[in-house]
Amino acid sequence: MPITVRPYIPTYITVHLGPPEWDVENVTVPFIDYIKNVASSEIYPTWEPSALRANILAQISFALNRVYTEFYPSRSYPFQITNSTAYDQKFIKGRNIFDSVSVLVDELFNDYIRRQGFVEPLAARFCNGTTSQCDGLSQWGSEYLAREGRNSLEILTTYYGEDIELVVDAPVQAFRTSYPGTPMRLGDASPSIRIAQVMLDRISQAYPAIPKITRRNGYYGLETQEAVRAFQGIFDLTADGILGKATWNTLVRIYTGILQLSELASEGQQFGSLLFDYEAFNAADLREQVSLLQYLLSVLSQFYLEIPFVTIDGVFGAQTRNAVMALQRSAGLPETGSVDERTWDVLVERFLAIDRTVLLNDDFFPFRSFSPAELQESLARQPDQFPGQTLTYGQPN
Repeated sequence: MPITVRPYIPTYITVHLGPPEWDVENVTVPFIDYIKNVASSEIYPTWEPSALRANILAQISFALNRVYTEFYPSRSYPFQITNSTAYDQKFIKGRNIFDSVSVLVDELFNDYIRRQGFVEPLAARFCNGTTSQCDGLSQWGSEYLAREGRNSLEILTTYYGEDIELVVDAPVQAFRTSYPGTPMRLGDASPSIRIAQVMLDRISQAYPAIPKITRRNGYYGLETQEAVRAFQGIFDLTADGILGKATWNTLVRIYTGILQLSELASEGQQFGSLLFDYEAFNAADLREQVSLLQYLLSVLSQFYLEIPFVTIDGVFGAQTRNAVMALQRSAGLPETGSVDERTWDVLVERFLAIDRTVLLNDDFFPFRSFSPAELQESLARQPDQFPGQTLTYGQPN
């Protein structure tokens, strides 16, 4: 079951008005206004519409790449992008916006380009093509191609390759860092830990002193602790085996650098590289299996009105059977009242959707009769999703 890794459009973006190391002003503006400003600063409004579209899509993609890879926040800068063309793209505080540009950005601001099969928005570098040359899009070259009748996608593939694709209607939401907000340590479990394990595993290919994590399941076990400690030692961090903000930011920065996610020649972050499996357990004690089932059902009952609340007592009684039947009914499954593999898959899938957005936030969901850490530890014991046997009324005897 994949983590949601689809890049989003930030509602706002913070721009540093100079090279990153300069002590100058940061301004926070709506992302759509930022793109209008960049487009009005970088290109001519009288250009052919297809050239304007191609350039705007490149500008959006480049900015989103900076946001998605946390290029500057992972280096402890309090902004997402600069206005220095030596590093990023031109932004002029307070400038006027061209009407033709504004209309196109209103249409395109939540579209971007990426390599086929890759997650991250393309680091779509560009230059004017006259006084400066680069490996990316030529701004004046795009205008010449547009005059020859090329559409915007044909112009983009000319410069970035045939393997790019257009993503449309990306979600818009407030900017957030990938760091979950609190340090992660031995015994914890979360999707963020799964992401850290994926990053550590890839980094270990370049730094063999970092031990491999054989079970990248989101549970912070001894393997993960030792990998974090080794990573911290290599990069001059406090080697305490705890994944705090400084370690997380360094992890993101090194991972992004190794995959060259901020470069046109990116190794690419593939969709399959961020899979997060709540792997099912096969406990010897049937009561533990039933308790886990009841915990998952009790969580769902808080969000699905048709599923009745279940007491966690380890006994598959009438209350549990009724809740299972309600789940099966809502999912269009046969209402057997027993938990087979199909029912289990639906149960875990719905739980994951809640867990990723609500469950781990104490303000929203304080219920902890079966803690997330205990849940993940149980679910991480065996590689199969399904517990291995059908749970049914009357168990355990």
